[in-house]
Amino acid sequence: MLCCVCGSFLFLVEYSRSSSLLPLLHARSLTSMVMAMVPPCYSALMFSKSELMVLLDFQVNAENLDVEIEQLLNAEKHARLAGDVAATRNAVTEILRLCFEARAWNTLNDQIVLLSKRRGQIKQAITAMVQQAMQYIDETPHIEIRIKLIETLESVCNGKIYVEIERARLIKNLAKIKEEQGLIVEAADLMQKVAVETFGAMAKTEKIAFILEQVRLCLDRQDYVRAQILSRKISTRVFDADVSKEKKKAKEGDNVVEEAPADIPSLPELKRIYYELMIRYYSHKKDYLEICRCYKAIYEIPSVKENTTEWIPILRKICWFLVLSPHDPMQSSLLNCILEDRNLSEIPNFKLLLKQLVTMEVIQWTTLWDSYKDEFENENILGENLGAEPEEDLRERVIEHNILVISEYYARITLKRLAELLCLSVQEAEKHLSDMVVSKALVAKIDRPMGIVFFQRAKDSNDVLNSWAANLESLLDLVEKSCHQIHKETMVHKAALKV
Repeated sequence: MLCCVCGSFLFLVEYSRSSSLLPLLHARSLTSMVMAMVPPCYSALMFSKSELMVLLDFQVNAENLDVEIEQLLNAEKHARLAGDVAATRNAVTEILRLCFEARAWNTLNDQIVLLSKRRGQIKQAITAMVQQAMQYIDETPHIEIRIKLIETLESVCNGKIYVEIERARLIKNLAKIKEEQGLIVEAADLMQKVAVETFGAMAKTEKIAFILEQVRLCLDRQDYVRAQILSRKISTRVFDADVSKEKKKAKEGDNVVEEAPADIPSLPELKRIYYELMIRYYSHKKDYLEICRCYKAIYEIPSVKENTTEWIPILRKICWFLVLSPHDPMQSSLLNCILEDRNLSEIPNFKLLLKQLVTMEVIQWTTLWDSYKDEFENENILGENLGAEPEEDLRERVIEHNILVISEYYARITLKRLAELLCLSVQEAEKHLSDMVVSKALVAKIDRPMGIVFFQRAKDSNDVLNSWAANLESLLDLVEKSCHQIHKETMVHKAALKV
């Protein structure tokens, strides 16, 4: 019958729905009967035997699925109205299992929506239904079916606080699919719909991982303002917390914190991810000092310090960005801290470079650049070379260092001589000096008609108050001496009149 034409097979499938073949369907013997009748030549031309098996099983499941679902819906109704939580949960999960085994994905979506909207539906049943349906997401045959199932579950979870964690995981899964499709903006918008920092039952590591994913997507779409706002939701102190001391027995009435999924990284790994994302953000702002601090935080992770192949490149980057950072108290503190690190002896060239910055001697830019040009150009940050702009910034830092050294040795100096020491023109030397005065890195005055620079010591608040007190004291002394002289002259004049 099947070897004649293709329509004969379709006729058999349609005819199997008639009442004469229902006993065969329920006995599940039709499949074996038809497969015995299929010649190998026809199977090779039209259908494989496995495909025929699927088509025939679909007819069997379609007939039985509606009947079994109807019976379970009645059982679920009686259990729900009676307030039987366990029976309701079992009936709901059994309906989903039947739909999944029959691969009836549209029916599965319809039943999820139907069960969630039934009057007086029990919260535990909805939670169990959502959790079980989430296990079927990876089993879907097509990406469209997967997206439809996720969107159905997300609509069911929306507005229900008892499935807020499941909703967050669903949105994260959907955002991952959108990102794989190249829809970065849509993925970032989806992730921003959820504020996991308010979820009390979510594990700390899962919260941090979710927020870091939000930050990463914002950086990918170049939304740096929102990325900074989201990054501030994470306190850096949480990475240094001792997890073993935080595990305490939950008291009665407390919210039970769920365990994080197996694919969530540990705290040290999350710490590294966080600082790598912040390096991307500060690289956009060209904030070298913050980039240096981020690399230093990564350098202090125990797993990094134990691996020589990891900490040497990181320590090199710390040195470069420390050199590129403008002079200020934080930069000086970090510079002295890195110089005290014993691991710096493993890279002697960089140790020598840092020592030149703390030594009060003028650095010749041409000599320095010739020595470190190759290493500077080969250094990369986030897979990219440092480029021409950091090279110009390095030259600026060397000029700033030289001006600070000159200010230590000279109380006043001509602009011409200052330009000679800096290997610059008079206009360039005046510009760099003015920039440092404006940024309050140096206290100086320029007498432009005379072409003389006057350097002054920077005074803190205590020194200013002490100088004011000394000035007031000297003023009072002058007033007292003047009064004494006036009184003396008056007495002498009176004595002369009496005589």
